[in-house]
Amino acid sequence: MKTGKLLFLILSVAVAMSADKKEPFRPGEIDKYANKQSNQGVTIAAQPYDNPDDLKIAFGKLNPYEHGVLPVLVLIRNDSKTALKMDGLQTMYMAPRGRKIESTPPKDVMLLEGTRAKRGPTITGGIKIKVQKSKLNDPVIEERAFAAKMLPPGDTAYGFVYFQTGHSRGTSLYLSGLSEAGTGKALFFFEVPLD
Repeated sequence: MKTGKLLFLILSVAVAMSADKKEPFRPGEIDKYANKQSNQGVTIAAQPYDNPDDLKIAFGKLNPYEHGVLPVLVLIRNDSKTALKMDGLQTMYMAPRGRKIESTPPKDVMLLEGTRAKRGPTITGGIKIKVQKSKLNDPVIEERAFAAKMLPPGDTAYGFVYFQTGHSRGTSLYLSGLSEAGTGKALFFFEVPLD
C-alpha cells in the first residue's frame, strides 16, 4: 500500500513538472510562408507577429506587441553549396513613406519600459526605492531571438527580430550582411514584403 502511494506521488510530481516546461517554438516549413524571397540559393521568409493567437503560441503569456514591440519571425534556408556567415546580419523594418526602423537587440527589448524606481520616505528619514521590472524582462525574448551566426548548406535557421513599432500595410523587411563563409563575398540584400 505504501509503495502504491509513493509511486502515485512520484508520478504526480513528474506530471506537474512536465506541465511547467515551456514547449519549444517550431515554425512551419519555409515554403509554406507567403512572404519570402529567394536569391543566390538562399530563401528568406518573414512573418510579423501582431496577432494575439500567434503571439501566444510563440511567447506564451508575454505579448510584446502590447508593449510596443513587433516581433518578426525570420527563417533563412541555405540551398547554396557554401556555408553562410550570418554574424553581420542587419534587419530593418521598412514602413510606408520611406520610414526605416532598425531592429532592437533582444537584451535591449527586455529593458524597454525601463526599470522604474518608486521613491518614498522611510521611518528613519531615508529614501526607500522600490524597483519595478520591465514587463518585457522575460527570458523568452532572448530564447526566441534569431541568433544563428553560421548556416551550413541545406540547413534552415529561424528566430525573431524585434522592432519598436506597430505593424501596418505596405511594409517590408530589409535584410543585409549575409556572406559566403569561405570567400567572404557578400550576398545581395533581401527585401521581403510583410503583407
